[in-house]
Amino acid sequence: MESFTSLFNSQSASSRNRWSYDSLKNFRQISPFVQTHLKKVYLSLCCALIASAAGAYLHILWNIGGLLTTLGCVGSIVWLMATPLYEEQKRIALLMAAALFKGASIGPLIELAIDFDPSIVIGAFVGCAVAFGCFSAAAMVARRREYLYLGGLLSSGLSILFWLHFTSSIFGGSMALFKFEVYFGLLVFVGYIIFDTQDIIEKAHLGDLDYVKHALTLFTDFIAVFVRILIIMLKNASDKEEKKKKRRN
Repeated sequence: MESFTSLFNSQSASSRNRWSYDSLKNFRQISPFVQTHLKKVYLSLCCALIASAAGAYLHILWNIGGLLTTLGCVGSIVWLMATPLYEEQKRIALLMAAALFKGASIGPLIELAIDFDPSIVIGAFVGCAVAFGCFSAAAMVARRREYLYLGGLLSSGLSILFWLHFTSSIFGGSMALFKFEVYFGLLVFVGYIIFDTQDIIEKAHLGDLDYVKHALTLFTDFIAVFVRILIIMLKNASDKEEKKKKRRN
């Protein structure tokens, strides 16, 4: 009985140590130079988000968002990937340009949400930022390469999303299919936040310190999650408004 009690106490103590606050601050698996790299990545990501917000604001002012800004975003990304690493300032400028064009491209959706209820945009951004921060932190404090197995599953999910979108654009789609695309896409890109964070850390340990490209990867994940949260919140608010009108009538 005493041996069972001592075993239970030791397991309880180890469990408390495992879930203590100090364990959440344990970044010993991430070497100092990788931590410095991550600081550059997230600083570049913040600047890209600011540029994206500026692009959305420019659309609201001058209605510039559309096919041309989408092509400009794609062109900036291709140009960035083709630019040598030693041209650091140019690559940063191309990252900001891609973010600016991307913000303008999603400007129509943001403008629609602002016209309906400005708080929806704020709520979507805060929700996306919280989700992004939580899942990134989970990937950082987890064991190295623990979530890299998700790459194959997420690629399959992304392929499913592509074919669903392609099919619905040709043959038409129902509201149920649209909701499935949005929610399933949200799940896929939340998974990509975890996978890409660990992938960036692992690549940095192996010597790949291209923080501009890594910031672009996380920026793509952030925007994909933000757009889907915004669509979900906008659809829910629209449904509530329709129900209120029906009750009044």
